[in-house]
Amino acid sequence: MSPAILPFSAPPLRPIGNAPKGAITRVSGPVVEACGLAEALIYHVAWVGPERLIGEIIRLSGSTATIQVYEDTSGLKVGDEVWDTGAPLWVELGPGLLGGIFDGVQRPLPTLAMLNASHAPQMPYIARGVTLPALDRNRRWRFAPAVNNGDHVGPGDLLGVTPETPHFHHKILVPPEYPPGRVEGMRPGSYRVREVIGRLIPDDGSQPRPLRLSQRWPVRKPRPFRRRLDPTIPLITGQRIIDTLFPIAKGGSAIIPGGFGTGKTVTEQSLAKWADADIVVYIGCGERGNEMTEVLTEFPKLQDPRTGSPLMERTVLIANTSNMPVAAREASIYTGITIAEYFRDQGLDVALMADSTSRWGEALREISGRLEEMPGEEGYPAYLASRLAGFYERAGLVETLGERDRRGSVTIIGAISPPGGDFSEPMTQNSLRLVGAFWALDVNLARRRHFPAIDWIASFTHYRLNDWFRDHVDVLWPKLRTQAQKLLQEERELEEIVQLVGSDALGDPEMVVLDAGRLLREAFLQQSAFSEDAFCHLEKQFAMLRILLAYHDALDQRVRTGCFTFDQCIQESEPIRRQLFRLKEMSAEELQAALQGILQQIENWRDAR
Repeated sequence: MSPAILPFSAPPLRPIGNAPKGAITRVSGPVVEACGLAEALIYHVAWVGPERLIGEIIRLSGSTATIQVYEDTSGLKVGDEVWDTGAPLWVELGPGLLGGIFDGVQRPLPTLAMLNASHAPQMPYIARGVTLPALDRNRRWRFAPAVNNGDHVGPGDLLGVTPETPHFHHKILVPPEYPPGRVEGMRPGSYRVREVIGRLIPDDGSQPRPLRLSQRWPVRKPRPFRRRLDPTIPLITGQRIIDTLFPIAKGGSAIIPGGFGTGKTVTEQSLAKWADADIVVYIGCGERGNEMTEVLTEFPKLQDPRTGSPLMERTVLIANTSNMPVAAREASIYTGITIAEYFRDQGLDVALMADSTSRWGEALREISGRLEEMPGEEGYPAYLASRLAGFYERAGLVETLGERDRRGSVTIIGAISPPGGDFSEPMTQNSLRLVGAFWALDVNLARRRHFPAIDWIASFTHYRLNDWFRDHVDVLWPKLRTQAQKLLQEERELEEIVQLVGSDALGDPEMVVLDAGRLLREAFLQQSAFSEDAFCHLEKQFAMLRILLAYHDALDQRVRTGCFTFDQCIQESEPIRRQLFRLKEMSAEELQAALQGILQQIENWRDAR
């Protein structure tokens, strides 16, 4: 089946009849070699075979081009024709992205599914060579200009706004590659995404540039910005172990490595649901189909806690499951980060969830093997570290092009699936050098049904956000956080002693530390993703931590007087302890109302004789 619409929503730079044409000389899975493409450039898009399968040129040797094909290559043979489109791999950016579900090369999956159902209902998969524009060509969007004809604008300047959802107004900006100039022919109205809404007359006297609601950008090229800023504001996730112990900044990056069954996908989905980002881009890169199905069916039903509207109204999903062509996994990562940068340029905070980057690495390894490149550690290509760096370095808090003081951020959170939970493998180690937060999932915690199964000893964060928490939550936040980390560390050390000699060898002060660690683990760090406790406000986190540590201090003081044994104190304080384990069930408002009363009970018990 020949495509009726050009691939990638981006027409080639030359008409197809005049496009440089070559012929296939070798096929090795998703890798195809073709001769006769002397004019081709690296990373140009190519059409392969009679069905014009979408591919990307990744190596050139004379007139021979090596192409990684993003669709199933079965049926291709030596001698089949190949065309160089003369354009790189683009994504289309504009109104209609939000709520969209795309594959790794930005094909709209719901529309393709309907097309497939009408033409080939007996086939459960998308037919090869079939593609559609990423953005609906028929839908009209109301456009309200923010500039007048004759106004001078430059790259990134605001042209106008388009209401995309009831709660989100899409900013239409001057494309970054356009030169400064004056606006002409701009008027309000209802437009399709590719209709001209005005023209830019460049100051340098070059040809006028059309202005549209949508724009295109090559996925492998980072979108420009004015300057990078220090990340000093946390991304609030509602997960206590993250926000309190290992926070991430807006514009930062983090990885979540963990073995099978440790909850990587559930953690990423929880972050996507609850993080205080304006836009969420969720990339399912090589994940199992049932996991992506859960995301695709659950997200449209979720309610946005900010607006009460469906969460999909501020979400873009990139679905590239494990049964899709392996080469498309690499494209999905770049497609997602380019979409995230586009919304960042509008002055928004974007959270990008990549689940999982290990599948991306496996795709690189397979393509590298078929290219017969010299393998690096564990068969990964030698350029694995540089590819990871190119991805994670596109995170950041920036001052965008256009109007001064417009700031946006892209926060990247990548899941990693190390074989056997071994964090010494190349994907984890290379990613570890690049990110600012490390949330290590522990198999033993998961087996004990402790979720999130983030190991509070192995995990860390490099982001210094204590000043923000001190100013916006409470001045005691840094002190309580440090005390909690110290108690958890001491508890881990004492547990190792208990395993050797038993708990009877410990004195009462050590038993107080063990008790504090247990309280922190069970009453604070544990958090169900499937209950009302799935999101915890910062004020509630602080109140819970303050109460738990106040109880620990009171217990420690009573034991150290020598008048009471540890067991006596535990028995006397049983009514208080029952309240401690019920703190997570209380709402933020209820806990704030009860805070002083609980603290007073603890103080009265501490001073009782």
